[in-house]
Amino acid sequence: MRAAVISRHGGPDVIEVREVPVPRPRSQEVLVRVSAAGCNNTDIWTREGSYGLGSESNEKGGWLGPLAFPRIQGGDVAGVVVADGDGNTSDLLQTRVLVDPAIYSDSGQDARPVDVLPRERDGGFAEYVVVPAARVHPVDDSPLTDIELAALPISYGTALAMLERGAVDIGHTVLVTGASGGVGLAVVQLAKARGARVVAVCSGGKADEVLRAGADVTIDRQRGEVLKDVREAAPHGYHAAIDVVAGPLIGPGLELLRPGGCWVVAGSLDGWSVKLDVRKLYLSDLSLLGSTMHTPRIFELLVGLARRGEVRPVIAATFGLDETRKAHQELSRRHHVGKLVIVP
Repeated sequence: MRAAVISRHGGPDVIEVREVPVPRPRSQEVLVRVSAAGCNNTDIWTREGSYGLGSESNEKGGWLGPLAFPRIQGGDVAGVVVADGDGNTSDLLQTRVLVDPAIYSDSGQDARPVDVLPRERDGGFAEYVVVPAARVHPVDDSPLTDIELAALPISYGTALAMLERGAVDIGHTVLVTGASGGVGLAVVQLAKARGARVVAVCSGGKADEVLRAGADVTIDRQRGEVLKDVREAAPHGYHAAIDVVAGPLIGPGLELLRPGGCWVVAGSLDGWSVKLDVRKLYLSDLSLLGSTMHTPRIFELLVGLARRGEVRPVIAATFGLDETRKAHQELSRRHHVGKLVIVP
């Protein structure tokens, strides 16, 4: 089969499309013919090794530690099950599926991810991928296209987890930072689908697309008055802030929350070191939460949304497998709004 392979950390030039053996599923695994595979920031950071092995380390590594090479990237996979490792006895054969990229700490519905495709396992930037049978979800009845399905797992799973942890519900006012990015735009769509009022921070040039995705108000971060503009957009305060940017906004931003409100963080594009006054937290019964990814329960909720077609991901562009380098370059430029998807 053909696959986009990286053999070391580095820039887009380390991506090489080559012929590799079709992987063989073992017991309790299935072979999926990849229909589409979404791109994520984690693909870039893992390729570059920029997660590192600790805040004081200059060593390169993946999110969960050193990466084994060669590696096929791509954690977002939609496709069709074509074989299993138990003698083709699976009920999933010839079923269209969405793959949960996580391996969890235990069998509980709120277990934490301890491995994410592709760390110790090859991913979906290929014609075929092997995944645990327990991590594939039938979506034959979904009105979404394969390309739309492939946009969901990591970005929309992360976004849904943040909304769940922030207890966002109908009638709430929600602040969304980084609203034109993959996770941020997913938050906008999912929060709007829950009946929330969405105030979204993005660059002014992307405001129209963010409004079309469901934002009620957009704040132009390039004006340099984000805190002031965000406060004026919701003078009675926010029930929750869903933040993929972090940086200097968090400290003063806590004052924007209503008593009992929640600030949920799942990214640090604007800086990982923050300063805050903890009195703002305890005197107003606020919560400051970190949220890495989804859980099995949250991914099931996401699959339900996909089956019912309640949210249609915004697709910015698609690329062939031979264009994987170009897709990475486009993702790094951040000029697009929506998801970039590889179609093998």
